Amino acid sequence: MNTAFRLFWMFLKIGLLSIGGGYAIIPLIQEQVVKRSGSISPKMFTDIITISQMTPGPLAVNTATFVGIQIGGIVGAVAATLGCVLCGVIICLFLHRFFQKHKESSYVFEVLKGLKSASLGLIISAAVTIISIAFWGTQALEIKNVISLMNWTALAVFSIMLLVLRKWKLNPVLVMLISGMAGLVLYL
Repeated sequence: MNTAFRLFWMFLKIGLLSIGGGYAIIPLIQEQVVKRSGSISPKMFTDIITISQMTPGPLAVNTATFVGIQIGGIVGAVAATLGCVLCGVIICLFLHRFFQKHKESSYVFEVLKGLKSASLGLIISAAVTIISIAFWGTQALEIKNVISLMNWTALAVFSIMLLVLRKWKLNPVLVMLISGMAGLVLYL
């Protein structure tokens, strides 16, 4: 199957199932491109998520674009991005009409509450994945290896930047720039 079509189809399915936005879609993308197809390594995927967060635009679209470029070049990036957003656009148009018609329904309100809970679970899953790869270098972590595999430098940078964010309310962009410079100094 053509790489561009494969990327389009993969991200079309991901886009169809991505309820909850950017962070909720990360585990779906990871499942497809890291675990199932093996097209991208876990480390590369973490790097893609990091870059996607720093670039302007929605996280899911940026991630799809960067994954597409890694697997299929510019054509792959376009195919993955179109696949990622197409279902969302169609579903949004449908939902707009639906909610205009049923905006007073208590059943619709309860369904939305359930979807919020599912989205929260997906976001927590994405956070755990990113943290485990950043601090331990792997997603499949065993309890007995937690201390021995810990990247203490990454934990220190994370802790300091979290403290700076919480205590002095520094601009997050500035915190990312400082973290990136710390990474250059500490890891090169």
